[in-house]
Amino acid sequence: MEAKMLAQSRSLSPIAPASRRIHKEGCSSIVAVLARPAENIAGITEKLIIRPAESKTEVAPKTSVPNDKWFDLIAINHLSQSLQSATGLKSRKSGYESLVEVASLMSKKFNPSRQQELVIQTLNSVIPKIILNMIKTLLPESQFKREYFAAFTTVFFAWLVGPSEVKESELNGRREKNVVHVKKCRFLEQSNCVGMCINLCKMPSQAFIKDSMGMPVNMVPNFDDMSCEMIFGQNPPASNDDPALKQPCYKLCRAKQKHTVKCTS
Repeated sequence: MEAKMLAQSRSLSPIAPASRRIHKEGCSSIVAVLARPAENIAGITEKLIIRPAESKTEVAPKTSVPNDKWFDLIAINHLSQSLQSATGLKSRKSGYESLVEVASLMSKKFNPSRQQELVIQTLNSVIPKIILNMIKTLLPESQFKREYFAAFTTVFFAWLVGPSEVKESELNGRREKNVVHVKKCRFLEQSNCVGMCINLCKMPSQAFIKDSMGMPVNMVPNFDDMSCEMIFGQNPPASNDDPALKQPCYKLCRAKQKHTVKCTS
């Protein structure tokens, strides 16, 4: 017991004079006390500022913007300019916004039948007639042609409809890779209008591909998730029986909001 007290007194004896000297020189002993709280404050600051900032960054939603390459931009602008020439309408925007704006103006100015006619006219002017005749004549409808059309669409038309993939379906008792599944249609997403999808994409595209290329195709849009399937080799149902033509437009349809029109009429 006495040995322990002696050891403690020896260990504390050098510190006492030093503390007295510091006090005499006017330096408060608080300097020693602040050392550990300063570390605590730094830790608290890190918890209050740095960690919440990281959590906000993770939670914040990111808007996906299509990364259009130079080929995509050329194709988009060419189609937009061709539509403007056929309709006499003008857009001051560029890129895909220009294409959507012209389509929106068309849905305001023309009735559905005229809209479809103008799109077909535009598509016939975009692709040289000699190429269309060669496709129709040299490639009669077959499994090869159906699968070729599906593969070609996924590779070269992502700029128009968005990412897509080839899927199988049963046709004439055989399994074929003749279906293009568009994961989320870019045109439908940008226009947000059922009427523009039907009158400026589905109906004229079906007619153009069949009449100008000799390939029947049924386009089946899903207005719930904005996906779409293009089934090559399958004729679309009659207008009276097509479920897509009976679909009411979105409540937040941009065409209705801007033009107060019945876009699905």
